[in-house]
Amino acid sequence: MGRVIHLRRKGDHTVYMNFLKELLDPKYLKKLDKYGEEGVKALSLATPVDTGKTAASWTYAIQETSTGVKLVWYNTNEKDGENIAILIQYGHGLVNGGYVPGRDYINPALRPIFDKIVSDIRKEVNGS
Repeated sequence: MGRVIHLRRKGDHTVYMNFLKELLDPKYLKKLDKYGEEGVKALSLATPVDTGKTAASWTYAIQETSTGVKLVWYNTNEKDGENIAILIQYGHGLVNGGYVPGRDYINPALRPIFDKIVSDIRKEVNGS
């Protein structure tokens, strides 16, 4: 379910490396906040609605790692220890032996957010 963004640049990598170091600057963390909020909104709108609880249970976190920073979206709606958003995404079995097929709604909801992040990074690195 996770996405990896690969960036390639030919020639001197100084500009690129400096940009990545600057991502730890609080002003860039605010940009990640913006993307996090946009992702929450997109996921909430894309989540299939029964009671609306799963759609309203999206959140995000910005986590510092040993190699940088990552933006992670979570859904906190659980029933009997099972994450409902994941059950909707991938499908699940029923007590009576039936099966509810999954609906891929997470990836299409986040794809525009990932594309925007990549576009914004390219603009920053290229100085445009």
